Amino acid sequence: MENKFVLKKLENGEYTVYSVSDGETFHPKIGPVQEARQLYLNQLNIRDRIKQYDKEFVIWDVGLGAAANPLIILENISDLTATVAIYSFDKTTEPLWFALKNTDQLTYLKGWEETLKSLINHGQITFMKNNLNVKWKYIEGDFPTLIERELNNPGMIPAANAILYDAFSPSSNPEMWTLKHFKNIHSILARTDVPCSLATYSRSTLVRVTLLMAGFYVGTGAPIGEKEETTIAANKEWLISRPLNRRWLMRAKHSTSAEPLEKPEYIQKPMSKFTLEALLSHPQFSHLPI
Repeated sequence: MENKFVLKKLENGEYTVYSVSDGETFHPKIGPVQEARQLYLNQLNIRDRIKQYDKEFVIWDVGLGAAANPLIILENISDLTATVAIYSFDKTTEPLWFALKNTDQLTYLKGWEETLKSLINHGQITFMKNNLNVKWKYIEGDFPTLIERELNNPGMIPAANAILYDAFSPSSNPEMWTLKHFKNIHSILARTDVPCSLATYSRSTLVRVTLLMAGFYVGTGAPIGEKEETTIAANKEWLISRPLNRRWLMRAKHSTSAEPLEKPEYIQKPMSKFTLEALLSHPQFSHLPI
């Protein structure tokens, strides 16, 4: 029987997980630890925001995978006195079970084995790490479906302060990148007006236009590995330090892959007249001369 997951050694010597069936590498190029730290922890300014926040800080971990992103964040905020709630989403825990059998190579998991097994087996756990009160819930299922269900029947998923958006790429997992899906996320955040920022590894024009059309402010994210840029989005403009500017918008007008996905089918199309007009009226660009 063919393995669904295998270990992959990266050029920097770090190990990560490769999904054979999806043809996708978890945390490619620089590995799980550095990617989690640079792309999510640092870029979303999670430590400082938690220190300045006097309520429960909610993190959506979109794509639990082998649990690198939440674990690296927990390791780096464990000295804080705060309450953090993590909601991890994935269709399966199979990659995490695989990772737990390979902790000699995936060393970031060491010391967390029993915690993660309890999370998988019970669906939620609560624990203290020094003075950090952690509530961690795993929700299994198709994330866009779960978000739509929450939108129509609120109560299961509270609005996030930070979203670690680590889904597989639009070409292999288009349902995670549709305009409707991101509009649903934005609508959930709008209910309570909680300041929220989202980071993702993608820098594609299609993804950025989709986030803008969904109502987010969108900015240039930090470089990760060989990627010169990533993407950060937020429902509050002040959470974006490097917002996309007029130069980017002019390039996007001429891109051959800029139109948001209306359906969960990966189709590359140039920006429509409707989309361009909507972007021009977006608060991020409406004051800019074109």
